[in-house]
Amino acid sequence: MKIVYSPCPNDTFVFHALVHGLVPGTPDFEVTYADIDITNGLVTEPNEYDILKISYAALPWLSDEYRLISCGGALGRGNGPLVLTANSDTHPSSLQGKRVAVPSERSTAYLLFRLWATQNVPGGIGEIVVMPFDQIMPAVRDGQIDAGLVIHEARFTYPAYNLHLMADMGSWWEADTGLPIPLGAIVARRSLDPAIIKSWIQSSIDYGWNHPEASRSYILEHAQEMDEHVAQQHINLYVNDFTRELGEEGFHAIEALLGRAAKEGLVPEIDFSALRS
Repeated sequence: MKIVYSPCPNDTFVFHALVHGLVPGTPDFEVTYADIDITNGLVTEPNEYDILKISYAALPWLSDEYRLISCGGALGRGNGPLVLTANSDTHPSSLQGKRVAVPSERSTAYLLFRLWATQNVPGGIGEIVVMPFDQIMPAVRDGQIDAGLVIHEARFTYPAYNLHLMADMGSWWEADTGLPIPLGAIVARRSLDPAIIKSWIQSSIDYGWNHPEASRSYILEHAQEMDEHVAQQHINLYVNDFTRELGEEGFHAIEALLGRAAKEGLVPEIDFSALRS
């Protein structure tokens, strides 16, 4: 079975047991590691993968081949994307007409940013530049772009790049809605039994929580330059109760985000009842 997810610590933690044969009764998995911008595009057209990690913001473009699995993703509080700048002027209006880097045009991060910018940047952003998330902070630091929308471990590491926090999209979203932020989703082919896929992923998460040392070398191998402390902070933040089960609050957050975005004309309308099928 073919699966694709990012090399980030939350994903490698969640799927470690599953792809290493530690969950009884599962098939062998062929793993591909890919940036979220790549996987968001994969689910819009025929591809070879059975299970994928994508952004919740990409669900309106999900092909009929796939369905949402209500576990394994990233949804929570205090873990939103950040808008960073090298300039000490952190007032949102300073972004008017400027170049901003984002990790994917169909990412939840970018969708939140567009909703936030509508309210906070009169006159609008000048240019959006899509680049891999790990290249954004160096590009902001080096003056290649004016600001960057960052995700993942950048929450913990941006001071090392001498960057300044302009806005926390998570804090803005939570204050505005009272809801957690739906960041990353797991989808699987409709030809697969969603209950079985869900049980596999939940068992993998449980194994990780019960045996935290087992996945450490796998996580650090794929975390590249991230040190062990930052990797653990990343896991603690992004792997939570919503990862194991979305629940009603999780679904409500997804519906609130995509519903608001559809009203603003940022994404196509979506049949929310189909998400739960």
